[in-house]
Amino acid sequence: MAVNQALPRVLRTFRGRPPDSPDSPEVPGKQPRPAARAKSFVMRMRQDSPLLLMTAPAVLVLLLFTYIPLLGSVVAFMDYVPFLGFTNSQWVGWNNFTALFQDNLFWGALANTFEITFLQLLLFFPVPIMLAVLFNSVAMPMVKKFVQSVIYLPHFLSWVIIVALFQQILGGGGVINRILATHGMSGFDIMSDPNTFQLLLTSQAVWKDAGWGTIIFLAAIAAIDPQLFESAAMDGAGAWRRFWHITLPGMRPIIILLLILRLGDALTVGFEQILLQRDAVGPNAAEVLDTYVYFNGVVDGNWGVATAAGLLKGVVSLLLVLAANKLAHRFGEEGIYRR
Repeated sequence: MAVNQALPRVLRTFRGRPPDSPDSPEVPGKQPRPAARAKSFVMRMRQDSPLLLMTAPAVLVLLLFTYIPLLGSVVAFMDYVPFLGFTNSQWVGWNNFTALFQDNLFWGALANTFEITFLQLLLFFPVPIMLAVLFNSVAMPMVKKFVQSVIYLPHFLSWVIIVALFQQILGGGGVINRILATHGMSGFDIMSDPNTFQLLLTSQAVWKDAGWGTIIFLAAIAAIDPQLFESAAMDGAGAWRRFWHITLPGMRPIIILLLILRLGDALTVGFEQILLQRDAVGPNAAEVLDTYVYFNGVVDGNWGVATAAGLLKGVVSLLLVLAANKLAHRFGEEGIYRR
C-alpha cells in the first residue's frame, strides 16, 4: 500500500516535477504561486497583443471624447465663467439645480422629450422588426437586395437634406399643396404646425433609419435554425404560428437588448433634426432637453444651469437602463449585463 502511494511521487520526480507540485494529490487545494499568476498574465497579454492594438484607437477615442469630458460635470455646481476657468470660478453648490427646477421652460422641454420618446417607441421601434420579417420572407434574392438597398439609402443622408425634402413635399409651398391648389382645394402646412410636430419628427425618423435598423434583426433571424421552420411547416403550422413561436422567440434577446439601449438614450431625441425645424413651430412645441442645454449654455452663456440639465439627463438615463435591465432579468434575458 505504501509503495502504491509513493509511486506517483517517484514518477513526477522522474518527469522533472517536484513532488509537492500544485497538481499533486498530496496537497489538494493549493493555489498557484504569485509568480506563476503574473507569468500567465504576461503571456495572455502577449497572446492578445494584436487584438489589444486593434482596440487601442477606439479606447483612446472613448477616453478623449467621452470619459475625460465627464470631468466637466463639476460646472453644474459652479458659477462657471470661461475666462476664469475651473479653478477661479465660484462654487455655488446646488443653486444651479434649484434654478433649473424653478424654470418652467425646463419642465416644458422635459415633457416634450418624454412625449417624443414615447411616440418613437410606439411607432418607430417596431417598424425595423416588421421590415426584417418581411425581407426574410422574400423568396427572390435580387428583389430582396434591391429593396434593402433602397431603404438603407436614407440613413446616409444628413438631416439638412431630409428636412429640405419634407419641406418640398409637405410644406406650404410644397408639391402636395401645389397639386391641391390647381384643383381648387385648400392646402395645408404640416411643417409649421405645432400640433403635428411630434408626429412629423417620428415619421422623419422612420423614413431615415427604419431600413438601417433592420440589419441587426435580419442577423437575428438568420441565426435561427432553419430546421425549426421546416419541422413546423411539416406539422401544419402556418406563417403566423411560425412567426409567433419560432421567429419572435429567436429575436427576443436582440429586441430586449435594443429596447434597453433605446431607453438609455430616451432623453436624446435628435438635436440636429429638431434644431433645424424649431423656428418653424416655435420653442413651445420643439424645445427638448438637448435644445434647452444648447440655448442656455452655448447661446446665453448660462453654463451652470445648462450643465445641471445635462447631468440630470445622464442620471435619469442611467436609472432607466438599470431598471430596464432588471426587468429583462425578470423575463429570463441577460440584457446588457448578467446578474
